[in-house]
Amino acid sequence: MKKELLLQIEQINGINFLAQQLKVDNTAIIKNIAFQIKGEVENLFLVLAAEIDGKANVHVMISENLVKERGLNAGTIVRELAKAVNGSGGGQSFYATAGGKEPSGILLLLKNARKLL
Repeated sequence: MKKELLLQIEQINGINFLAQQLKVDNTAIIKNIAFQIKGEVENLFLVLAAEIDGKANVHVMISENLVKERGLNAGTIVRELAKAVNGSGGGQSFYATAGGKEPSGILLLLKNARKLL
């Protein structure tokens, strides 16, 4: 799954951007993939989402240099994106998660992530 995701990364304004919906059955898998990709890709802005047990799960990962240089904050971003799935979340400046009651909003959430750049 990670190899497929790495092929989907796009360059937008000097940032390696990836926003994808995954088909997984637990959040630990998403977190693991996010941290693995962060370890391999510089200037990363990553949004991964999945429907698990009828709810939306969202993970935002941002390279530390982008947090410092561009003022990006994963906690703030995930809270904004979670509105699309009727949810909320938070976390650290480089990694944050959210849950939502409306998994049907995941595609909108991913489109909104692109608009942030």
